[in-house]
Amino acid sequence: MLAVSPGNVRALVEGAAMAKVVADISVSLDGFVTGPEPGPGQGLGRGGEGLHVWAIDGDAIDKAVLAEATDATGAVVMGRALFDVVDGPEGWNDDMGYGAGLAAQPPVLVVTRVPPAEVRLADRFTFVVDGIASAVEKGVSLADDRDVVIMGGGATVRSAIEAGLVDELRLHLAPVLLGGGVKLFDGAAPRNLRQIHVRASGHATHLTYRVD
Repeated sequence: MLAVSPGNVRALVEGAAMAKVVADISVSLDGFVTGPEPGPGQGLGRGGEGLHVWAIDGDAIDKAVLAEATDATGAVVMGRALFDVVDGPEGWNDDMGYGAGLAAQPPVLVVTRVPPAEVRLADRFTFVVDGIASAVEKGVSLADDRDVVIMGGGATVRSAIEAGLVDELRLHLAPVLLGGGVKLFDGAAPRNLRQIHVRASGHATHLTYRVD
C-alpha cells in the first residue's frame, strides 16, 4: 500500500484507464455555494435553492449534464457538514439522492475527524478520519476506473484543489446572487486553470476546467 500523498493519489488515478478526480459543485454568480445559515433542514442556506434548479427542474441540457456526470461516477467524496445534511431526515432518500432525481447510490466517503454515532443511510457511507488525500485514494480504489467526484461542501472542494488532488473542476454557475453564505474560493491560493468545456442551459452555465 502506498503512503498517502497527493503525488501517490495522482499516480493511482493516472494508472487507471478512465479514472479522474473531479470536484463538482454549484455556485452562485457572486461565488457562494450556499446561502446564509446553511445546516440540516436548510442545507443550501437561506435562498440557496436557486443553486440547484438546474439539477432538480432542469431543461434538456441540464438533464444531459446531470445524467452524464452521474453515470461516470464511481465513488463520491464529501465533507462532514454536507454529510450531516444528506443523511438528515430531509436529505437523500430512494427518490432523491446523488444525481438529484436519478437517486444513484455510489459509495460515499466522508471526510471527518469523528464519525457520527448514528447514520440513517449507513450502507452508503464510509468515514475517513485521516484526511482528504486518504479519502480520494480510497475513492480511486472503489471507483472501478470511473470518476471520483468531490461534491462538497465548499471547504472540502477547496482543500482538495489546494492539496493538488483534483484533475477537473466542474462548476454549475447558477444565475442567482446570494449575498452571503459559504464562499467557494474564500482564501484560495492564486491559480490558473484551463477551461476545456462550456455548456449553457436556461438554468446554469456548466463549466469544466482542467486543474494542472
